[in-house]
Amino acid sequence: MDTREVRKGEELEKEVLDEYLRSTFTDLPESPLNIRQFGAGHSNLTYELKIGDWEAVLRRPPKGPLPPKAHDMEREYKVIKAVHPFFPLAPEPMAFKEEELIGKPFFIMERKSGIVYDTEWPEGVTPSPELAKDISREMVDRLVELHSIDYTETPLKNMVKPEGFMGRQVEGWIRRYEKAHTEDVKEGNELKKWLVENIPENEESAIIHYDYKLNNAMFSHDNPSKMTGLFDWEMTTVGDPLADLGAAMSYWMEAEDSSELKEGLGKPPLTTAEGFYTRQEFMDRYAEKSGRDLNDMNFYLAFAYFKLAGIVQQIYFRYKQGQTDDPRFRHMNHFVNKLMDQAAVQAGITEKREG
Repeated sequence: MDTREVRKGEELEKEVLDEYLRSTFTDLPESPLNIRQFGAGHSNLTYELKIGDWEAVLRRPPKGPLPPKAHDMEREYKVIKAVHPFFPLAPEPMAFKEEELIGKPFFIMERKSGIVYDTEWPEGVTPSPELAKDISREMVDRLVELHSIDYTETPLKNMVKPEGFMGRQVEGWIRRYEKAHTEDVKEGNELKKWLVENIPENEESAIIHYDYKLNNAMFSHDNPSKMTGLFDWEMTTVGDPLADLGAAMSYWMEAEDSSELKEGLGKPPLTTAEGFYTRQEFMDRYAEKSGRDLNDMNFYLAFAYFKLAGIVQQIYFRYKQGQTDDPRFRHMNHFVNKLMDQAAVQAGITEKREG
């Protein structure tokens, strides 16, 4: 996974952190602490920590005021601590610090090594339609594996309330979208009404990652279609597994999508390259491997695009309020509007437009 120099304004207090690490982890080398930042991501800030041959990853919230319950480091730490023994692709958590030692709470976890597929084929990987298909298959199968874990056998059973999950999700994300609304994005009143009135009666509950996308996964250097890590467990909970599938599909762009959709977060994701599954192929394999009925997927897809619009809008709202000056966020309102359109298409409210 590529790292970069720490972005201006997102630096960590190096001396304070070095002292904390040496008091928390025994037998660290005498070498100086080196900090780099992972470049991907638009939410929590993630850093690579190195002291000699010792490596770890630190996650902390972004700077500025945050929405209620968002960027909860303690919760994410507890989630991966609960999931890791049952699903080792989740990194092993190592320490959590509630006190604002570096300005925000943070946790430290295992540093996994491997390949991350984002917008281009990584150096050292030979692209082919066959490899793209194999990666797609692995993405489906690991999601099915996660959803097959009996959450009642994990510590998550004491952290969640899965009953009424979709109702809370719909109502909650409508509130979040409205609270972060700006005049340059759509209100989506008809869509919001449709979502409230069409919640499926699915009572199945599973562990859901809820941010399942290609660049949150890591693959083996030796076998570039074998997943070795899965990251960003901030949104993980227990709920409707088809909501997780829908969320995954909202990120899974395909070649035929409009440029507005594919380029909403920057360069088009690698899933648009030849050989990668279409969303339909992804969902077909998921149905085959999991045995689940996907007849209500239009609802889950509509909600997923609306939820993603809400997430992006919260980021854009922070930019508009001057809480961040990251230039990547300047035109995110256009992506929000496209996602709202996509949700309306899935809901059958508007016709699909070409281009």
